[in-house]
Amino acid sequence: MKIVTVKVKNYRALKEISVDWQDQLSLVIGKNNCGKTSFISVMMKLLSEKGRTIHYDDFNIDFKKDLLDYVVKNKNWNQEQAQGIELYLYIHYTDKDDISNIAPLLMDLDPNNHMVILKIEYVLKDINNLKFDFDDYYEKLSEGRKSNKKKRQLFDRFMRDKSGKYFETIYKTIKYDINSKTLDEKVYAIIDRNALNISNIFSIKAIDAKRDTDNKEKDNSLSSLSNRYYEHVKGDSQDPVLQELESQLLKADNELTNVYSKLFKDILGKVRKFGGIKENETIIEIISSLEQRNLVKENTTLMYKNEDYDLPENYNGLGYLNLISIIFQIETIMAEFRCENEETKKPADINILFIEEPEAHTHPQLQYIFIKNIKDLLDSGKTCSDGTSINVQTIITSHSSHIVSECDFDDIKYFSRVSSSQIVSKNLNSLEVEYKDESDPDNKRFKFLKQYLTLNYAEVFFSDKIILYEGDTERILLPAMMKKVDQEETKIDTPLLSQNISMVVAGANSQLFSKFLAFLGIKTLIITDIDAVKEKKKKDKNGNMRISYAECEVSKGKKTSNNALKYYFKEPLSHWKRTQLNFLITRDSSQKVLEYKDGTWKQGKIGQLMVAYQTKEIVDGKEYYPRSFEDAFIYCNRDFIIDHLDSFNCLKNTSYFTEKSQSKKEYTYSAFELAKNCIKSKPAFPMEILLNSISDGVSDYSNWVIPPYIKEGLLWLREN
Repeated sequence: MKIVTVKVKNYRALKEISVDWQDQLSLVIGKNNCGKTSFISVMMKLLSEKGRTIHYDDFNIDFKKDLLDYVVKNKNWNQEQAQGIELYLYIHYTDKDDISNIAPLLMDLDPNNHMVILKIEYVLKDINNLKFDFDDYYEKLSEGRKSNKKKRQLFDRFMRDKSGKYFETIYKTIKYDINSKTLDEKVYAIIDRNALNISNIFSIKAIDAKRDTDNKEKDNSLSSLSNRYYEHVKGDSQDPVLQELESQLLKADNELTNVYSKLFKDILGKVRKFGGIKENETIIEIISSLEQRNLVKENTTLMYKNEDYDLPENYNGLGYLNLISIIFQIETIMAEFRCENEETKKPADINILFIEEPEAHTHPQLQYIFIKNIKDLLDSGKTCSDGTSINVQTIITSHSSHIVSECDFDDIKYFSRVSSSQIVSKNLNSLEVEYKDESDPDNKRFKFLKQYLTLNYAEVFFSDKIILYEGDTERILLPAMMKKVDQEETKIDTPLLSQNISMVVAGANSQLFSKFLAFLGIKTLIITDIDAVKEKKKKDKNGNMRISYAECEVSKGKKTSNNALKYYFKEPLSHWKRTQLNFLITRDSSQKVLEYKDGTWKQGKIGQLMVAYQTKEIVDGKEYYPRSFEDAFIYCNRDFIIDHLDSFNCLKNTSYFTEKSQSKKEYTYSAFELAKNCIKSKPAFPMEILLNSISDGVSDYSNWVIPPYIKEGLLWLREN
């Protein structure tokens, strides 16, 4: 028996979210404040055995606004409006499962329907009573000072104090149609909470992000965990280790009793005198009575060895303390799930373990180790002493790119915020279906994406914005160019370097990321080259005429060899009556901004993605269209390079930079020719640009300018 889907409505930022669960482990990821903790919280509050109180501030903002409109502004209220918080649990069982506990939930006698739906509602009892009581409350406190503002403030105060009076928890079972795989909410039954016995169906535990471990001088939190673990394994009387412990305790008791008789001889003699105890009557003794429970609780200390020395637990770093704490807690919780120390209790049908942010205080290597071994650790704890296994579903929330990089791609659930009141959940494995088509039956593009992201760029899942760039040159210079934009363009409040931006090398193949970028739904800047080419006709060895394409200056070309440009602008390019290059160089900034509609990228004013490539540059009144980054940089910074020629060791044929025609008015070699013939090492070129940079007090890189197309893209990214 397992949970396959959980839906939540109207809980904090989770206005309506649906999360598919894996059978064993689900990794929930996303940026800060995207609802990961809220998702765990609503489950704990509505499902856990002990339960937790729902507060007024747990309601979604939109629901609170509707409530305010009715009570304060006297707007109409109808039953179709949200009534409160709703939790849907899609539970799947098999023919092998014992369904006695979920029997009250069965709505369909179809033997092929193995799905039951439990809906838990925290909803209004009577909205009219709420309105009446608040009006009375307002009349008493307002003292004639009536205003809507005052009323709104008092309403929030009233609800924070008394909301529990007007809401109740209702349990329902909803009909599930196996053919359409949808719910029929009109067909339901209200279930008596006591008859349902939630604790027999679900056992839910959580390891919070705020764990009790620290490395303060007097902290012994891990030692206390050892006792908690012992409490849940001590019941196995057949365990040879526990039998050995009992034997050793008995032996120690006998030896200590002999010592105690000598130690307490005098005081016991005085007690006998005060009690009037005579010889051969009841004898008072102090004996040793070591018990396993007290011994472990009060006399175990977790230490760690350093060479020949035992050091206390608080000498460990927080990372190790955190990791050890999680392992102890997992082992203890698994023992609690198994209920082997409780004769009158059986394991629940579905056991749920939440682990929040296991990466806290741990370095990347420890994070890798944790996620690599967590499934094995959980598996080892599922087996009971009688050989049977319990069902445990684990949900881990994380902000760690290192954990993501080592996690199974299929296990990942991506949370993202689409508005102030709405969070959505997406399965990363759904991308596999998105990428597969007739042209790629083996889905090589998806396999590449999966491997590329997890191995190299897992941090994109936690980013607010992304830059896809060409290669090493851009990678080295982009941080400097972002800083330069921030220093010189100060009209925008939020600098680029203060924004959460991930940078990913994609070359001219950023089209491979297309559907992934649409999936993430975050602002993306693609920086690529226009890559002008011209036709070249040549006979092959058989005498047949073949057409190939050779790189050339933009002014001499007609097409681009850049597959990304041809992909993102494929629709307008197909209708363009002139050349590809003419189309590309005539686009203004707004025409390079795209949005994802109907499975493709189209021009849009408020788009998610911008494709930046070389555009017109003007130096000394002369127009020029560069082909590559090096070409673009050299054209607008030729004087800078000439001034530092001796320092640019990556350059050859340096005389080409200064050589002019006989008229001495124009340079002999174009920027395209310089980029092609003078750069010995592309990675070294940006490094030497940085080495020769100087500051003027405003910009740290004042003696060179950013190529216009990159600046255009960075300004768009910063401002959107």
